[in-house]
Amino acid sequence: MNDIKTQTKDKLKEVILMALKKAMDENAITTCAIPDFYLEVPQNKGHGDFAANIAMVMAKEARMAPRKIGEIIAERIETDGTDIEKIEVAGPGFINFYLKPNWANSVIIDILKQGQDYGRVDIGKGKKVQVEFVSANPTGPMHMGNARGAALGDSLASVLKMAGYDVEKEFYINDAGNQIEKFGLSLEARYLELLGYESSIPEGGYHGEDIKQHMKDLISQEGDRFLHVDSSERRAYFIDYALNKNLKRMKQDLERFGVEFDNWFSESTLHESGKVKEVIELLTNNGHTYEKDGALWFKASQFGAAKDEVLIRNNGIPTYFASDIAYHKNKFDRGFDWVIDIWGADHHGHVPRMKGAISAIGYDPEKLTVIIMQLVMLYRNGQIARMSKRTGKAVTLVDIIDEVGKDAARFFFNLRSADTHLDFDIDLAIKQSDENPVYYVQYAHARICSILRQTQERGIKQPEIQNLCSDDIKKCLGTLHLQEEFDLIKKLADFPSEIKLAAENLSPYRITNYTMELASIFHSFYNKCKVLCDDKNLAFGRLLLVKSVQQVLQNCFGILGIEAPERM
Repeated sequence: MNDIKTQTKDKLKEVILMALKKAMDENAITTCAIPDFYLEVPQNKGHGDFAANIAMVMAKEARMAPRKIGEIIAERIETDGTDIEKIEVAGPGFINFYLKPNWANSVIIDILKQGQDYGRVDIGKGKKVQVEFVSANPTGPMHMGNARGAALGDSLASVLKMAGYDVEKEFYINDAGNQIEKFGLSLEARYLELLGYESSIPEGGYHGEDIKQHMKDLISQEGDRFLHVDSSERRAYFIDYALNKNLKRMKQDLERFGVEFDNWFSESTLHESGKVKEVIELLTNNGHTYEKDGALWFKASQFGAAKDEVLIRNNGIPTYFASDIAYHKNKFDRGFDWVIDIWGADHHGHVPRMKGAISAIGYDPEKLTVIIMQLVMLYRNGQIARMSKRTGKAVTLVDIIDEVGKDAARFFFNLRSADTHLDFDIDLAIKQSDENPVYYVQYAHARICSILRQTQERGIKQPEIQNLCSDDIKKCLGTLHLQEEFDLIKKLADFPSEIKLAAENLSPYRITNYTMELASIFHSFYNKCKVLCDDKNLAFGRLLLVKSVQQVLQNCFGILGIEAPERM
């Protein structure tokens, strides 16, 4: 179902084309081609509600000044039976439409009828999409980059669902390869140390306190029985033990952050099932590999990458890149029409070689989209904050949740586009004032809840959704004529378009910005317009309006993963 804004634009296009046809029939404009043109909302409110650029795009074909074309079309537009109040031709030839003040009032009825579904569009057509994000190394706690990725990926998945896609969220567990070997050696070293034996962490190993704690816990449960077990078997047990604990903690931490995955996919299963070996054989059979210095290489440079990449090292062990190719093949084999990966800034160079590999194994590389996420810089007291106040160590996902809360963290992480650096002001995030954007938007919701509580306390009957199409309701909505009311209604009408743009551009930060703009317009409306006024019809119309704002804020909050408080 088209939203009121789209319906209105379609109607305006219809009257423009009818006027153009009339002008052509009268030979006032001589052209055989009717070009594509757009209608947009002018940034300057003084330029009307919508502006059409048809005169400019057809000027060359018609061999006429665009302003003259605009005037000819405008003179022939029939306004009877439409919401058009006035038409002006401005600038080089824009046709500006000024609509009747109540043109968008029906959006209030749409919102209250559709509820949580308001804003949904169907550009996805049920297309099956996988969004893979976070995918943190399971050898330790999640860091700031993981936190931003979690907020971004989860909100992006919600936007795509609202846009009509069939979305699945996945976490890729990097539980194979060299880092896991070092993880096992580090655990073993701490185990031996704790039992009084001389041992040391290997070069490039893990020195975190969590490694020692894992082994303390194990010793309390199992004692020293692993001293007499073969070293490789001992490490395998330690790895399995610690990874299980780490993954359980990751799931708990992400759940605190409001993020739940549909699937957790283990890298090690690709090796155990022979999928890594199979994809290497496929690349070789397709003529895309060669041997050099005892290693097997992928001809990545033939697919636009800067250089070729090793698939199997000279020691016979496959690289992480090889398992990553197998993983992406697995994604497409599972039937996903579109695969979206969210990677850190340090993975930028990995994109062309991965797309090249996908092409080499016979899949369309355009079906893979990689979002490169830039770094987060934390600030506390105006200074860069690298350490947690709680632990004195590097700030983790849990630290940021503990310090500023889930809502502020998720909102702030989605304040900017993923491809821009983000400065995260901790002091601002915990400030309970209008300066804090998350406080500002949540306060708008709490303020509406307060208004609705007052209606109950005064015994005022609240609007009933089942009667929204009655003449009485339309009469009440007809009382809304102030600019502050109209600005708020128009902003509500924008929501489906914002969902569409956020999905098309993979930019959930658009919803964050929209939420702040909606809250700002609502606060201005609240300060100017008394909702529970003496005029019964006007009060009822304004109640319908604020309930609509409440619903749209809740829909936005659902996408962003933040709470909708009733009191603040």
